[in-house]
Amino acid sequence: MNRNIAIIGAGSWGTALSISLSKVGHSVKMWSVFKEEVDMINNVREHIDKLPGVLIPDGVLATNDVEEAISGADAIVMVIPSQTIRANAKDISKHIKNGMIVVSCSKGIEESTGLRLSEVIKEEMPQCEVVALSGPSHAEEVARDIPTTVVAASNNLKAAEFIQDIFMSPKFRVYTNSDITGVELGGALKNSIALCAGISDGLGFGDNTKAALMTRGIAEITRLGVSMGARRETFAGLAGIGDLIVTCTSMHSRNRRAGILIGQGKTLQEAVNEVKMVVEGVTTTKAAFELAKKKEIIMPITTEAYNVLFNQKNAKQAVADLMMRDKKNEVEVLDESVWM
Repeated sequence: MNRNIAIIGAGSWGTALSISLSKVGHSVKMWSVFKEEVDMINNVREHIDKLPGVLIPDGVLATNDVEEAISGADAIVMVIPSQTIRANAKDISKHIKNGMIVVSCSKGIEESTGLRLSEVIKEEMPQCEVVALSGPSHAEEVARDIPTTVVAASNNLKAAEFIQDIFMSPKFRVYTNSDITGVELGGALKNSIALCAGISDGLGFGDNTKAALMTRGIAEITRLGVSMGARRETFAGLAGIGDLIVTCTSMHSRNRRAGILIGQGKTLQEAVNEVKMVVEGVTTTKAAFELAKKKEIIMPITTEAYNVLFNQKNAKQAVADLMMRDKKNEVEVLDESVWM
């Protein structure tokens, strides 16, 4: 059945999802705060800045009016920077009906509260059902119909299945998962590890180093996630190790690109300015560092990333300190009240 979908956010990911949804027959209204972006999408039928060369189907309409975007929508898809989620959800709340399904496609943790984005949305829109859509999914590839697989997660399995039905296509496969905590944390925390992978590349290190970062990184993500109520097995899936692999290894990853620049000697601000896109891993690293302290979880890679990003620690020294930590046994203890 064809549906009416509202996309809140017209960046690369919002545009890619709009294209994908339109191709399977849905009517899409995409909201942007920027008039020039709306005009470009409606008139040029291309997002020249974010997805050059990709045609936007006629079934996608862009608007500056958020009420117009969500009027008559069967689902609202939020694809905006994580730190703007609360303000936008608050603004939208007065326009939506009870039981509306809101899809969170952003990946991050609210810096001021440490809340997952679905929790932020639910605080501001208690009348809605929230689904998190996450997994290894670069916008540049989704927009070009490269086969991609993601997870729709929700405490309400019927809501997740509804979104699964809407998004499924021969080029975009969707699984469901009831562990929204794990799916969101996997999608958010991998950005911090991807920054580290980029720093490693910028320092001139090799595949051995990156493999170690990814492997020990997913161990850290899992430790923190389980302490927050997530299921361990979620981090072995698409939203965990799957998303971590693609974000740490691809030049599509803005987090990895920013990390490369930092490893090459640029300051954090210089790196973010050069990437010219929101680097979610920066605020996520800070949030993860604070959560780890609060939960008393040992996260050595995250700690060193925090020190490099915010305390101007030398990146090479951070790597040396990681390598020379106290000796450990690799096998994690089964008693999850003890974190090694």
